[in-house]
Amino acid sequence: MGSVLKTAIEAGGTTPLLSKLSPALSPILLGAFLPVLLAAVLVFDVKPASAVIETYEFSSSELEARYHRLSQELRCPKCQNQNIADSNAPISQDLRQLLFRQLEAGASDEQILNDMVARYGEFVRYRPSAQGATLWLWLAPALLLVLALLILVTVVRRHSSAAASAPIALNAQQRERMQELRSLDGGGLSGESSGR
Repeated sequence: MGSVLKTAIEAGGTTPLLSKLSPALSPILLGAFLPVLLAAVLVFDVKPASAVIETYEFSSSELEARYHRLSQELRCPKCQNQNIADSNAPISQDLRQLLFRQLEAGASDEQILNDMVARYGEFVRYRPSAQGATLWLWLAPALLLVLALLILVTVVRRHSSAAASAPIALNAQQRERMQELRSLDGGGLSGESSGR
């Protein structure tokens, strides 16, 4: 093997080293690098565990369904782009426990959401209520669309009125052609072509 490697190193050039080695060595090198490659893929392609495993003993299946619905609607204050159902942050774990306790205590969905908003602000809800400061969040897209349409209409009107009122400047050749067309048409342009 040493002579093959030495020959490959001495050969130099731009061809890959594996192509200079004997075909018998390729499976050996592949067998040596395959576990390393597999380990690298497993180490660097680790996906975060998105399934939070917590077990709560609900007194009814209705409470469990409400728990899942509310935990999907509440945002993790730390993660910001995850709901508390999918987040493994400690604050999300605390919020899930609090949600469970409030549901078992008989709180309504509205009471639970109001309590969470009182503690963490409207940010904790994925769908903030349409009142007060958050009203702008709901109205902004429609207002921007109306504003864009107004600007578009104004620009089009200005352009069309400017084009209609501006005199058309013709050079000498164009004036001669215009006179020629007028004479063929009998002094006025009727819009019909005269044989052309």
